[in-house]
Amino acid sequence: MAAERSGCGKGCGDSGIHVDVKDYYSKVLKSSSDLKTNVCVTPAQPIPAFIRQALKRVHPEVSDRYYGCGLVVPECLEGCRILDLGSGSGRDCYMLSQLVGEKGHVTGIDMTEDQLEVARKHVDYHMKEFGFKEPNVNFVQGLIEGLTEAGLENNSFDIIISNCVVNLSPDKKRVLAEAYSVLKDGGELYFSDVYSSGRLTEEIKNHKVLWGECLGGALWWKDLLQLADEVGFSPPRLVTSKIITIENKELQAVLGDFKFVSATYRLFKVPKGNTKTCQVIYNGNITGVEESFLFDCHYTFKANKAVEVDGELATILTSTRFKEDFTCQPLGGPSAPCGVKPQAGVVDPFELALKLEKQVPGSATGGCCSTNSSACCK
Repeated sequence: MAAERSGCGKGCGDSGIHVDVKDYYSKVLKSSSDLKTNVCVTPAQPIPAFIRQALKRVHPEVSDRYYGCGLVVPECLEGCRILDLGSGSGRDCYMLSQLVGEKGHVTGIDMTEDQLEVARKHVDYHMKEFGFKEPNVNFVQGLIEGLTEAGLENNSFDIIISNCVVNLSPDKKRVLAEAYSVLKDGGELYFSDVYSSGRLTEEIKNHKVLWGECLGGALWWKDLLQLADEVGFSPPRLVTSKIITIENKELQAVLGDFKFVSATYRLFKVPKGNTKTCQVIYNGNITGVEESFLFDCHYTFKANKAVEVDGELATILTSTRFKEDFTCQPLGGPSAPCGVKPQAGVVDPFELALKLEKQVPGSATGGCCSTNSSACCK
């Protein structure tokens, strides 16, 4: 395909960690059954039926080479341009290809040649399977720390997703900075990853198997909040979280008392500094969540019900692809809520995971919905 690059260019310079990760995901792992832990096969929440159907249409070879710790399907995708960081064999790209439709586009970037070979081999198969006249997927070889060096343009994507990949990078801040650069104003980084209960020791960070298994490079969750702020994102909004169990005695011994979660966050490229609260009313037009839209762990919006939100969330809902789905009005309007005040504050993903475990299975969907709203990305 014309948009693909046969080589890496400057964006593919290999550090020692990059070489180790390449080797692990091309030479050591041949399928998900070769993983030493369950980290990269544990979804953070139940998978909605429409996504299960989309995944069933993905070629078996692509699915067999998939490794991920969560489900990365934000709402309102039709017509959007999406970038998948660390796309691997392309499973999520091909699933999202169906959801953005022929007018949308999905780009996957990965540094591992073997994984890209699998992904590219099946483009024609999937376009025929989906009934698309022209491909709406392409794959680029490069590093997630070097998106612009790999040929991706600034301000060109509506949404960036990533599934258990950022932890594999030796430079998380640069990953976030590059993501911020290639997102359009109002764009979103929606990603699942592994987070630790504290800053990991050098012994753990230098353990090749633990790094390859998405544990050795895990961020302390509080460091994510700081890094996101430093590169310009709005404060990360926690969607869902799930405790990770290692189930490997040898590796658990190295990890000691550190705990891990798979957590999904959403970060937006929107103006900062709005402190003015307002009421928002969800119009119920996002297909799949017409009656109730779980936006994050703080807010579930009921259709046609006014909710008081802080200035930060008001900016997000009125400056992003959701702006057609919410009405913002001054406080004290005719639909004023009774005693419903803005919910704010940092949420500990470990505490949320424990809370969700006590709920009825299947109650935490991570806000995933169908994507047929025509107002999503235009």
